[in-house]
Amino acid sequence: MIFTADTVYTLAGEPLQHAFVEVEEDGTVVRTGQCPATEKVEEGILCPGFVNAHCHVELSYMKGLFRKGTGMAGFIDQINELRDTSSYEDKVAALKKEMDGLWAQGVQAMADISNCADSFPVKASHPLYTRTFLEVFGAQPEECDQVMAGVRQLQEQARSLGLDAAPTPHSCYTMSPALVSASSAAGLEDGFLSFHSEESDEEEQMMMYGSGPMWDNRVRNGIPTPPVTGTSSLEYFLERLRAAGLPQPVQGHVLLVHECCLTADGAAAARKALAQPFLAVCPLSNLFIHNMLPPIPVMRESGIPICIGTDSLSSNDQLNMLAEIECLRNAFDLPLQELLTWACLNGARFLGKEDVMGTLEPGKKPGVVRISGNQSIRLC
Repeated sequence: MIFTADTVYTLAGEPLQHAFVEVEEDGTVVRTGQCPATEKVEEGILCPGFVNAHCHVELSYMKGLFRKGTGMAGFIDQINELRDTSSYEDKVAALKKEMDGLWAQGVQAMADISNCADSFPVKASHPLYTRTFLEVFGAQPEECDQVMAGVRQLQEQARSLGLDAAPTPHSCYTMSPALVSASSAAGLEDGFLSFHSEESDEEEQMMMYGSGPMWDNRVRNGIPTPPVTGTSSLEYFLERLRAAGLPQPVQGHVLLVHECCLTADGAAAARKALAQPFLAVCPLSNLFIHNMLPPIPVMRESGIPICIGTDSLSSNDQLNMLAEIECLRNAFDLPLQELLTWACLNGARFLGKEDVMGTLEPGKKPGVVRISGNQSIRLC
């Protein structure tokens, strides 16, 4: 099969103009190149399949239920109120619909967060590759061992279906210090972590000063509060990795998700403490919850690879990678080649799948996506 386009972004070099991608029937790339000047090509661009670096597909049943602009405290209240308001059958139907939609738009792989087993059977039979991060919560210190035993059982359930899955800590404010360390160490046994970090000013205010809407919310509801460290939540997380006794710098792929309050100092600390740090930005989710965007200039300057995710339909109107790309492109005037590198190659690198996806290179099976206007469509 041969696909043509005005521009082909192989992401293995400079974009090719008036070009083609040739693939075998199974999707393996044979070659890329420029078409003869006299040959008519299809409009639009071609690129590798996307990698959605952060999603909660099991929350797809929550689509359209959330109020926007409530801040993190208000968002958490809504999550707690709406989490178990649908039947198992409706939840599975919703997540399957969204996974099918992600595949059709060209998503080749996904780093997905799970709190239960609802998504496991769908993922096990779906062509979209997922690495499942089994998110751990638990603010009561005495519950650490019990929580870890439970997530280990969930991990075995996922693995019995052939899924790549391991524990991961949720965030600094939903877990006891001991649980942050224990779940991080457990996840890194598989070589991967995904951690919600510095998602909002409210989170930073809570960690640094013991105040603000998120702090007040937890006190009001009788939920244990995190330690007031006087430092950022990112620095607190890095300290909990050290407390886990992990070798320094910490080995494995560690994804810091959101990082809306990242500073140059925080990025430098992450680079020092982590051997292979990555950043995941979910701009439409950040706008949905608290009307802010991540500090992309700081992130680019840091040199830490940036990936793109959609987050969930509890904090987004759609799971659409191209919409996330366009949001970033419009807000920060970024080159499309760079944004596609974030959306395809860097996500593949985070998942350790860059040998098979992320670029249009011979021998790889990255998927081929056509982008035309505001739509992306999978070609193979």
